[in-house]
Amino acid sequence: MGSVKDLFVQTSPRENIMGQGKFIFSDRYSVFDWGEMPDHIPHKGEALCLIGAYFFEKLSSLGYKTHYRGLEENGQVKFLSEISKPSSIMHVFLVQVIHPSQNGNSYDYGVYHHDHTNFLIPFEFIYRNSLPTGASFRKRIESGSVNLKEYGLEKMPSPDERLLNPILDVSTKLEEQDRYLTWNEVLNLGIIDNEDLNYIKKTLAYADEVITNEVKNIGLENEDGKIELAFDPERKLMFVDVLGTPDECRFTWKGIHLSKEVARELYRKTSWYDELSQVKFRYAVGWKYYVKSKPQPLPEKLLQAIGWIYQRIAMDLTGREWFFGVPSLEKIVEEIREFV
Repeated sequence: MGSVKDLFVQTSPRENIMGQGKFIFSDRYSVFDWGEMPDHIPHKGEALCLIGAYFFEKLSSLGYKTHYRGLEENGQVKFLSEISKPSSIMHVFLVQVIHPSQNGNSYDYGVYHHDHTNFLIPFEFIYRNSLPTGASFRKRIESGSVNLKEYGLEKMPSPDERLLNPILDVSTKLEEQDRYLTWNEVLNLGIIDNEDLNYIKKTLAYADEVITNEVKNIGLENEDGKIELAFDPERKLMFVDVLGTPDECRFTWKGIHLSKEVARELYRKTSWYDELSQVKFRYAVGWKYYVKSKPQPLPEKLLQAIGWIYQRIAMDLTGREWFFGVPSLEKIVEEIREFV
């Protein structure tokens, strides 16, 4: 499946029929599109699975379609309230993944110009409630590639400023290197129409509101996040992959990042990151081949603290003590302050 979780296909999806499979969440993690990093984060897989299940079940209860079927325990598929211990296996419905054809450094989405149903929409949909230091959108503004007024902004917000309305953004999903698009560019690819787009934006904003309210109850701010969407066999929109986790979202506690952004901040200070950034700028395709250095392992103290972040968020959201010996968020922040 990828650098973070694996996919076991039980039945394959077909044009008009969803398949069935299961995600197996691992303790691996990835930053900067590098793929698997040298460390494994303790209990990260189980925590992500629990958090993802929590938000899928929340959205389902609110009338939204998802591809979530339940969590596995002792070979059975159960809801979150029915399991007795952490699970790292999530059962899901599967849709078709249709890849655009690649021609050098460009991609052709003509394969979507049919009356397709039951497929992954090949974009990542992003909401931004603020533009903290390190946010990619802030860098795009500074480089001149984004016009503030197109997003309803008169001036650059400060890093700690909450936006009155979320910025809704979009990038490619199935290309070797994610590429930001304007909404007009998305429409011009001929995969979705204006009606689809308007509903997608409403769905994205609603998911943002649900996640923001839920994490606010445990003392966190939801700075930004991404979701993935698909059309089911009746071309109805549904949430897929996973959402609301510290991997998909940027959560902060009193201004301190509580996600894998902690690891990103440390790696941004390394020569490996400097080389990676230069190479990605030069090569849109096959860039990883040209990066000669490798990321070094994280300090053990920081690795443990990042694991605690995932575990504590999972426990505070679900209201259950799944893991033992995990400090409060306040104490975890004390552990990571020297690194960020």
